[in-house]
Amino acid sequence: MKSGFIGVIGKANAGKSTLINVLVGEKVAIVSPKPQTTRHSILGVLTKENYQLVFVDTPGIYKSANYLTDMMMKTADDAAKDVDFILFVHDGHGGISDGDLELMKKYAAGKIPMAVAYTKIDIMPKENIAEDVKKLYENGIDCDVFPVSARRYQNIKKLESFLADQMPEGEKVIGEDIVSDKSEKFMVAEIMREKILLKFDDEIPHGIAIVINTFERKPNGNYEVNLDIICEKANHKAILIGKQGRAIKEVSTFAREGMEKFLGAKVFLTTYVRVEEDWRNRPGLIKDIFIV
Repeated sequence: MKSGFIGVIGKANAGKSTLINVLVGEKVAIVSPKPQTTRHSILGVLTKENYQLVFVDTPGIYKSANYLTDMMMKTADDAAKDVDFILFVHDGHGGISDGDLELMKKYAAGKIPMAVAYTKIDIMPKENIAEDVKKLYENGIDCDVFPVSARRYQNIKKLESFLADQMPEGEKVIGEDIVSDKSEKFMVAEIMREKILLKFDDEIPHGIAIVINTFERKPNGNYEVNLDIICEKANHKAILIGKQGRAIKEVSTFAREGMEKFLGAKVFLTTYVRVEEDWRNRPGLIKDIFIV
């Protein structure tokens, strides 16, 4: 039996959460086209007969801008220090910049072994793949590189098999029936945030947060969820609510359906929108958001 922890590192929007969701076979991390989608390290657990892979998803890496991003970057760096293997996820569709090479070298230079998942090969010219892989090796990135497409399931089994081989011998570290370490309450908040990011696209910056006020399972098995959507400006609140409340009703319906699918039960959802200016620089409020 082989088992171990894999730190999944990479720039924002590289496809880390999508890749973990596909590898694990369950939705354990929210996915949207916007940066800062992942704000926490989320464990995704893949358990097979002969191995167990425990994925540590991390926030995307980018320049610090406020207290929130500082906290997110610390999360990513901490995850890279306390794992058995690092899977660096790179958006192949975006090419390879000098900054990308520097970032890969930073993690490859450590004591923990690393491989590169070169993602989104389904939406790029095939000839670019070989050229980029050559560029990596020429610049000193001599670890294994796996061109993959999570959405098309290309080379996913090959990557899974490789990662299993890299794990140390040992018993399972997580119970077989567990696919994530996060609570239902946490995942409900993440589902709400994901649906907002998907619906409003560029109208609302990624500076939104969800605070769960009530998360209760009733005797009949149904759930009551009451939550606040926090935004930074009054005009953002107006956009979220929409004319005659249509926008908030639509996104709440979208989120409720996602929650019911995840929980396997009916959900009675109540949502409010409130403005908290510059909340990303307010440690007290961020603590409430992160401890869900």
